[in-house]
Order: sequence, then C-alpha cells, then structure tokens
Amino acid sequence: MKKTTHTLLFLLFSLVSFSQQTIPHEIASTILETNRNIKIYLPEGYEESPDKNYPLTLVLDEAYLFDLYVANAVLFAKRDKAPQQIVVGISMEETKGNDISFDIRSGRLSATASRFYQFLRDEVLLYIESTYRTSPFISVLGQNYSANFITHFLQERKPFINAFICINPSFSDFFGQQLQSYNMPKYGKEDNTFYFYSNNSTALSAERQLKIDQIQQGLTGIKLKNFNVINDVITTPSPVSAVSEAIPRALTKIFEIYSSISKEEYDKNIKDLSPEDAIYYLENKYLEIQYLFGSNLGMRQTDIFAIENIIIEKENGDKLRDFGQMILNILPSSPLGEYYIGRYYESGKMYKKALEYYKIGYGKMDPSDPNFDAYYENIIRVSGQ
Repeated sequence: MKKTTHTLLFLLFSLVSFSQQTIPHEIASTILETNRNIKIYLPEGYEESPDKNYPLTLVLDEAYLFDLYVANAVLFAKRDKAPQQIVVGISMEETKGNDISFDIRSGRLSATASRFYQFLRDEVLLYIESTYRTSPFISVLGQNYSANFITHFLQERKPFINAFICINPSFSDFFGQQLQSYNMPKYGKEDNTFYFYSNNSTALSAERQLKIDQIQQGLTGIKLKNFNVINDVITTPSPVSAVSEAIPRALTKIFEIYSSISKEEYDKNIKDLSPEDAIYYLENKYLEIQYLFGSNLGMRQTDIFAIENIIIEKENGDKLRDFGQMILNILPSSPLGEYYIGRYYESGKMYKKALEYYKIGYGKMDPSDPNFDAYYENIIRVSGQ
C-alpha cells in the first residue's frame, strides 16, 4: 500500500509539473478540411540537449489518456526503466465516433475514419518529425474502439509503428481476417523491433472478454523473432482501473530492452551464452538502445557486472581481454576496461602486463570512490609476483 501511495503521489505531482512542458498546437488539415488540436509533451531537458533524439508516442483519446500516459512516461524515465519520450495527444472529443468508425459488415474503416488515418500518418507524423527531434521508435496508443482503429497501421507495406498499445480493446469481428491480409511476415524481414500489447480485463463484459481472448490466442500464433506479442489479463472490477494498470504494464514490456538487465532477461537470454556471445549481446543491447530510442547511455556498470561471471568462469577467462577492450571503447574514462584486461594478463601469469593495466585503471579513479582501495589491491598482488 505504501509503494502504491508513493506512486500515486508521484503521478499527481507529475500532472502539475509536466503541464508546463505541454504545447498546444492546431493543425490546419487539408485531409480533414478542418483544424484539429493536438497536445505535444516535450520531456524535461529537451531544449538543453540539442543533440538528443526521443522516441515518439501518439495517444488517441487525448482528453482521457494523454495526462495518464505522460505521467507514467515521466515516472519510467526517472526510474531509468524507459527513455524520455515526446508524447502527442490527438483530440477526438467532438468527432470521436467518426474518427474511428468502421463498417460492421466488413471491419473496414469508414470514409471519415480513413481520412483520420491519413491525417495521423501524413500530417501529424510529418509535422512532429519535421519539427522535433524524434528517434525511429514510434508507439501508438488507443483504448476501446480507438484500440481497434490503431491496428490498421499493421497494414502498411513498410512498417513504421514499433509499438501498438491496445487498452480494453473493442476489436472488430473481422480483426482476425484483416490480420491475415496484412502480410505479417514482412515484420520478420525488418531490422527493427516491434511490439503488440493488448489487455483483457475482468471488468469487461463476458462477450467482450471472450472476443479479446480469441484474438489474443490468434496473435500468439504470430511467430516472428522481432514481433513481440504481449497478451495481458488484468483482474479488476473497474474498466478505468484497468486502463491505469495497463499503461505501466505495457511500458514495462515495450521498453524492456532499455532497462538494465533483469534476472528475467539474464535467465532467458544470457545465462547459457558463451563469453563471446555474452559480450556481443551486451554490446548490441546498447547499440539498439541508441538507435531505437536516441539514448546514448554509454553502458551501465550493473550490466557489465551482470555478465562478468560468464566472462571470468567460462573458457578459462580467455575473453577477458575482449571484454575489457569493449568497455574501453564505450567507457574510456572508466577503470573497468583496464581491470578486466589486467585480469586477463594476470590469469596468464603475464604479471608485468597486468601491472601496467592495473596502474592505468587505478590512475583513472577518484580517491573518493568506495572501490579506490580495493582496486589498489590488484596492484599490490601482481607487484609481488
């Protein structure tokens, strides 16, 4: 309860603070032949970081979901569980039904909804990407019938939406047939990562739960290495609370690669790797973070330590030098690169070489570092050999 209270207090505080970073904008749409309001949230530090790019999220049902999504995005970024994001809320208050309507006999978008689709794709995205510093990673979020609407982006010949977040969805009866017509194997040919999150909920009608369950089972059959299907079930008596739970649960999965290596990630993807493959995995993780999210994190020490035992204990530590060199390339100011190279030479009884690297690494350390004295013990140990 205490943890939940702290989270709610943070979200309430965020609602006040991020409002100062939200920009209202009116788009004069030639496609819709009218003006449409959007809200643009720019993350803290945006103006002070001119070389940094940010993933983009489009939120439909802006009046209902925008503030809630942004509050969660801020919380995840502050906890280093997700990158900072640019979030765009799309106003649908007056014309929501027309914006996302579809033919109940075929599941196809209505003429007005098709224009709204084009408006999002060709006008909103064009404006945001040409005006603000966005990374290649784009998410789109909808709930109820707007969740069904966003699935139509799956039909694009060249996929450009990375994450689909469908909350309490009201899917069309024809969704399964449409999915089969979307040529889903195209996603497997892309050098990219994609996510499809949907939640079922005990707060929904039995008929709607059954439909979502059937669709989630069908989605499970999509076996593509880079298309991640996330089928969630939320137990709650209220559809509103299901929404508030679904957003952070979706963010946790969608930005899993951004977070530091968890026990789940280690057990699933790393523990059985060879030292060479473990080094590649870690290096590639950070290259993906930089490419997808525009975040140059260097490399977290916790992730270095996460694979340390594999490098030291497997193959007689023969890859310690490669491990240290990778760290030097990414974190040249860190003493860890020299430390692992020193370990490599020490294990091979090349003590002069080991001493040389230990000394260089020690010279990089701040005397206030709690590991300062422990690092010096490496120098003492090999000096006596």
